Amino acid sequence: MEIQFPNLHINIEHLPKNFNVFGIDVAFYGCIIAIGMLAGIALACYEAKRTGQDYNKYIDFAIYAIIFSVIGARLYYVVFSWDYYSKHPGEIINIRQGGLAIYGGVIAAIITCFVYTRIKKMSFKKVLDTAVLGLILGQIIGRWGNFFNREAFGGVAGDGNPWAMRIFFGDNYNISQVPDAVKEGMEKLKGMTLDQIGYIQVQPTFLYESLWNLGVLILMLIFRRKKKFDGEVFLWYLTGYGVGRAIIEGMRTDQLIMPVTGWPVSQALSILLAVVSFAIVVTKRVKISKSSNI
Repeated sequence: MEIQFPNLHINIEHLPKNFNVFGIDVAFYGCIIAIGMLAGIALACYEAKRTGQDYNKYIDFAIYAIIFSVIGARLYYVVFSWDYYSKHPGEIINIRQGGLAIYGGVIAAIITCFVYTRIKKMSFKKVLDTAVLGLILGQIIGRWGNFFNREAFGGVAGDGNPWAMRIFFGDNYNISQVPDAVKEGMEKLKGMTLDQIGYIQVQPTFLYESLWNLGVLILMLIFRRKKKFDGEVFLWYLTGYGVGRAIIEGMRTDQLIMPVTGWPVSQALSILLAVVSFAIVVTKRVKISKSSNI
């Protein structure tokens, strides 16, 4: 068995990373990311149509946003992994093995949105509120690409953890890929060497984040009609996603670390965005409430 959730009684005997089409290896990771993008575009277009906007403009925007988001996600990852890429510059453009950071993609998408709405004379904040629903749906789906890649997992999960995920060693994952912290934790937990154990048992943080984002999306869909100002739904996203990511990032073993401080960069950014976004929402809602009572 390659992947197992023993306490959930789920056994997946064969979960490859790639499939072959006419002699070409195609990564499941890329396919899932593509599915997430298409689903996100569909939801954003639905929301645009529901709110009386031209959904065709969102299709055009998505083309630019996807291109620049991939570039932004890669640059973010490379910048905070510069110790490696400074020694292997030829690997900077190689994204077939992963290495995309969502916050880099979000930042690039926001910049793209700002430029696009200026050119098209659209409301920047309204477009953010519409497009963000597609963004978080894409994240929900895209996280499952990490499952196929055996990445973005957390530290060692005890035998009593109901979500514990076992990744067995084989062609798709081997001992050399195991983070040191997980290796030490497994050997301590089982009292054997990793060779003897034959697998790692970890927190499936990709699953935690996917489920958390699903909850955030549901709340956004329920309450989006109650927003008080344009841009509020996007701020809800930054708050909700930021809180979840800050918690989940602390569990992961593949964190990107900020220079000097040693803090996980995505965790620090999540906390900052969640606090600032929540403060803006509360402040603006109080002002709107006061003005309506005058």
